[in-house]
Amino acid sequence: MDTFENLTLQKERYVSSAFIDSSLKMGIAQSVLMVQDNLTECFNKMGCDGIVYREKFNAFWVFTKTRVRFLRRPYWRESITARTFPIDNASFKAHINTEILDAQNKPLLLANQQACVLDLEKHRPLKISSLSYPKENFPSPVFDEPFENFHVDFGEEDFQFEQIIRSQMIDMSHHMNNIEYIKLALNVFSDDFFQANEVDFLEVHYQGESKEGQVLRVYSKNIDGRFFIFIKEQERLVFEMTIAFK
Repeated sequence: MDTFENLTLQKERYVSSAFIDSSLKMGIAQSVLMVQDNLTECFNKMGCDGIVYREKFNAFWVFTKTRVRFLRRPYWRESITARTFPIDNASFKAHINTEILDAQNKPLLLANQQACVLDLEKHRPLKISSLSYPKENFPSPVFDEPFENFHVDFGEEDFQFEQIIRSQMIDMSHHMNNIEYIKLALNVFSDDFFQANEVDFLEVHYQGESKEGQVLRVYSKNIDGRFFIFIKEQERLVFEMTIAFK
């Protein structure tokens, strides 16, 4: 039987120089990277990570949505605790919560990720409930803000810049890494903007795969102080993000 303890990965972490931005705080994209890293280790603990699924089921995980609420970004050299656990098994998709806490056990960051499993050859979704994934006794969510639907029209007047996908943006699936999309989207803002504005929350949707050599076009739209960023490969939408600042 699954229990709270064996479904939860709690890890003491340290904000190293590799995880900060120019403010000396943990960067926005780097924060999502830490959430993603902790989730990967949590899945490894539960025996359902990407390596296991490739070997046993000829399948792989795809993370489709991530929402993060920033309460306070920790500083360089600060000791923190990252706690990750699944909160459901909804047939073809699963949701996983992560909370990052300071030394006094106060929340710094709360995140929810949505994931599905695809067949490695046909890229068709598989029923998670039929795989080696927890089915009951899930911990209670610490972050249950709903994912949004981005009903925002954008056109060429919202175009910002182009980026060719290079080899160092590619991950183990031979597609562009999820965190690279976030970094690319954040490049619509200047460093001066980030110095003057503190992030409140972001939500990202991974809509498609991109490969080395393809050209991505980045669009940004400001609606009442909230930013919507879209990335297209030719006419195909591959990524969308909304981000708000305090």
